[in-house]
Amino acid sequence: MQIEKRQMNLGAFFMVPGHHIASWRHPESQTDELLSFDLYRKLAETAEKGKFDMIFFADGYAVHDRDGNGIEQSVNIRPDPVTLLSALAVVTKRIGLAATASTTYNEPYHLARKFATIDHLSSGRAGWNVVTSSSEAEALNFNREQHLEHSSRYNRAEEFVEVVKKLWDSWEDEALLINKQTGIFADPRKVHQVDHKDRWFSVKGPLNIARPVQGHPVIIQAGSSESGKDLAAKTAEVIFTAWQTISEAQAFYRDVKNRLKKYGREEHSLKIMPGVFPVIGRTEKEADEKKQQLMELIPEKVGVGLLSSLISYDLSEYPIDKPLPELPDIKDINGAKTRFQLVKSLGDREKLTIRQLYQRVAGARGHREIKGTPIQIADQLQEWFEHGAADGFNIMPPYLPGGLDDFVDLVIPELQNRGIFRDDYTGTTLREHLGLSRPANIFQKMNI
Repeated sequence: MQIEKRQMNLGAFFMVPGHHIASWRHPESQTDELLSFDLYRKLAETAEKGKFDMIFFADGYAVHDRDGNGIEQSVNIRPDPVTLLSALAVVTKRIGLAATASTTYNEPYHLARKFATIDHLSSGRAGWNVVTSSSEAEALNFNREQHLEHSSRYNRAEEFVEVVKKLWDSWEDEALLINKQTGIFADPRKVHQVDHKDRWFSVKGPLNIARPVQGHPVIIQAGSSESGKDLAAKTAEVIFTAWQTISEAQAFYRDVKNRLKKYGREEHSLKIMPGVFPVIGRTEKEADEKKQQLMELIPEKVGVGLLSSLISYDLSEYPIDKPLPELPDIKDINGAKTRFQLVKSLGDREKLTIRQLYQRVAGARGHREIKGTPIQIADQLQEWFEHGAADGFNIMPPYLPGGLDDFVDLVIPELQNRGIFRDDYTGTTLREHLGLSRPANIFQKMNI
């Protein structure tokens, strides 16, 4: 019997008009269409043409203006991604639809209902990226004086996901009868109160929408701290992460996969997909020129502001052509701890100045940057995929739509020719694309 070759998973990560901090200045970016549905539809259709597993939107709940230049020189507007996914469900047929929503600044009932709705509207293609948020600016928009402490955010997130899953299960699959002759709409024996009451939440239930098509929309998680890794091993089905070297990525991969046993899970039940920022040229010279053009577009204050945000430490008073100053211990950072360590390690390892460091992270923002011809890009992805560093990748185009077009037109065919990425969709749901099983209903399992 022929053994089916392992297939790479790919997400198209949309940060419009592109992932590079200066993408809005790129001559080919469609910056004037930031709030135009036509642009988002075009991007989704292109990604679906490329047979991506999913499209993915990050999100945040604040305008970031750390040094007073964010509004003037950075893109600080974007549509609400959960609302946007509802519209994109209508103009796509197979591709998964995933978005970020924070457990720190939402309630479980709200998000359970929103993502269940998207899953129904899309016939089973929804995914929820669970984040805890990392910005003080967001706290100030939600009636708080300061951000929740790191461990408290993750404790709240763990309980939040638990409640959401209970709500999704509050209607069994066979609960809806809709029998006009008998006058029975639903079987009350198959609709359950969740009666959750714990440290963070008190939720009675049931949810006022039927169980999602996928049972649960796919749960994605993006943290890579100790708390983040444990949360992912317990609750996530996809983890987005950021690493610069294959050895770091392999160590993370082994660590998280090994933690699954603690929660009675199999290795294939969690897909690890690092972020990748590809600069693609038909020749090496063209790729180098594209990278240089992007670097030259970065306003100095914007670069310093981005770097300050990534490490949760204000660098605006330090000499830009000197190395990083002495930074706080990671235990004293209340922002994104993993990103702090990753960026600091990159600066220390390569002895970069503040300017050089922000130029390095202005595109990938801490994720891995790869540059070259389509063959070289495919080589780099294949190396990580086949050597225990990744199950797939979250692709972060430098500018849009051109950066996505390049990947779909030039790199995808190369991956397909190597037999490590699909030629066409074989399933209809996001779970089927990712090779994930449909979860059993907790109330049916308990025979309630």
